[in-house]
Amino acid sequence: MKKSVFFLAFAFVSFNLAGCGSKSKKTTPTPSTSGLATRVFASQGVNSLTANPGLVIINGEFDILAHAAPISAGVAPGYMEISPSRATLMVFDSATNNIDVVNTEKESVSGTIALPGPTVSMVAVSNSTGYVAVPSAPVIGYPLGALEALNLAANSITASIPVPSARYVVSNSGGSQLLVFSDDSDSLTVVSPLLLNTGSPVTTVVAGFDRPVWAVFSADGNTAYVLNCGPQCGGTQASVQTLDTKTLALGTPIPVDAATIALLSGSTLYVVGTPATNNTCAGEVTAAKTCGRLDVVDLNSRSVTRHVVIADGYHDRIDLSSNGQLFIGSYACTNIGNVNAENRSGEIRGCLSIYNTSIPGNPSAIIPPDNGDVTGFQGFTTRYVEYVAEGGNLRVYDTQTDSLLINDYTGNGEITLDGTIIITGQVIDVKAPDVI
Repeated sequence: MKKSVFFLAFAFVSFNLAGCGSKSKKTTPTPSTSGLATRVFASQGVNSLTANPGLVIINGEFDILAHAAPISAGVAPGYMEISPSRATLMVFDSATNNIDVVNTEKESVSGTIALPGPTVSMVAVSNSTGYVAVPSAPVIGYPLGALEALNLAANSITASIPVPSARYVVSNSGGSQLLVFSDDSDSLTVVSPLLLNTGSPVTTVVAGFDRPVWAVFSADGNTAYVLNCGPQCGGTQASVQTLDTKTLALGTPIPVDAATIALLSGSTLYVVGTPATNNTCAGEVTAAKTCGRLDVVDLNSRSVTRHVVIADGYHDRIDLSSNGQLFIGSYACTNIGNVNAENRSGEIRGCLSIYNTSIPGNPSAIIPPDNGDVTGFQGFTTRYVEYVAEGGNLRVYDTQTDSLLINDYTGNGEITLDGTIIITGQVIDVKAPDVI
């Protein structure tokens, strides 16, 4: 893929990478500083209206800002990753290339780690261990690019693992195996971090793909479903290809329309992307000339059972609500109309698509009337709502109607009638530490 396209997302990306698509459940939260039972942290950067960037805390039960002070986290906090126990939050600051480590129970920054360059992909495999893909990281004796291993407790980089042009990283559930994807490559790199400092090779390069950019692990971790981006990234054919994580044997690719992100639910894999060709918006009434595709893949029959037209762009956000609504987000899509105009006559369209998976054979997706890049999702299990960061705003969607939540709250710091939580600054990402 052309690097200029990837770098468009640096300031706005909020990739919920390793945890995309995992079903969540409500647990009893540890008492927090703010005293809230269900908190949502929203990263917001500086714009012309504010000089106080940081993480704001939202009461996730009532969709209103908490009275607790925002968490100071860098100059331009954006993309975030949270540990499996939800106690540690990694926040990337695009202005300084730093990772701010946040203790979610104390609601404060516990330390800062300086990266050797910008990133769009990181994982927190535990409260004390994280990994970051840095494509421009210098490593002596190797081409630029590395997977940086972080000690989140000591706020330090413990190892720079050479991976040329490392762009994305995906981890299995235990953090014992990571897959790293490089720019413009038909290979991926398997990283075994437990072999660090043992004298054994830590990385293994596996060839035989077609511009791979992402993967989803099976529940048992024995299979990785690798997404071959194909023509959208300068390759030949988009597909889903299995990788046996023990033997590193490759399976036969399953052709799809496009593939940059996916979500696994049972034996169904939802794969999305924007085809380089055959990307018309046929079947939709829209002024957009280019549309993306959602392919529903039955892994048992190894076949695509449905092709759905969705908004275009580079898709890197996906989440499934507790009642089966698939939220799909992209950046650099076709924006139509102006949601902020006083007269909203005509079509309004942005980078968000919603597909109801609970309807067998559902032929179409909803593209809500909003504008801008989608940079963050957060779902709930105790409420039928989905938080969506789109165009720098924080929207609240009712997953029973797939439309903005209508609420009686009004005023500064509370949800408005159009389903927006008013936050001064540009909202980039959202994470709920009390929902797992």
